[in-house]
Amino acid sequence: MPVPDGYGRKRPLTAILTPSCCRNFERKEEAVSRFRRLSHTLWHCQYHVVWVPKYRFRILTGSVKEAAEAGVQAICGYAGCEVMELNVQPDHVHLVLMIPPKVSISDLLGRVKGQTSMKLFHQFRYLKKKPYWGNHFWAKGYCVDTVGLDADMIRKYVRYQEKKEQQLEQLQLCD
Repeated sequence: MPVPDGYGRKRPLTAILTPSCCRNFERKEEAVSRFRRLSHTLWHCQYHVVWVPKYRFRILTGSVKEAAEAGVQAICGYAGCEVMELNVQPDHVHLVLMIPPKVSISDLLGRVKGQTSMKLFHQFRYLKKKPYWGNHFWAKGYCVDTVGLDADMIRKYVRYQEKKEQQLEQLQLCD
């Protein structure tokens, strides 16, 4: 990232910083790399979601499991979400995904559960014939939790950010 060096020339930031600051800069660049970008947003919205089939039946095995996995991957990809982990167990689904801030988690899960339900009923017609299914493959609701940075780490970052930037400015003035 080129920056002015005080003489009107643009030089890489690492050329201006001292070696000890370069290590901190590299660590900061590594930390930023886990973030995603939109046109005006830098984001890292990661969620862990769990949901179950209706009556928690152990139905997600074999080809039904594979179809559910493929459906979840496709719908999340179409919505601009990145599936980090997907684990389909016989009686529940675990999903860890990155969701852009413009996508609502409730809208996404409604779409995932609704479209996979329709796909599974269409692909495996014997599921629809069971009298207890009705038109619903998945149980109502889901469990969602954010997966993020440690709260203490964020507090320390906020607390010491100004101090670090002042040190960086001092180093730039000394050059």
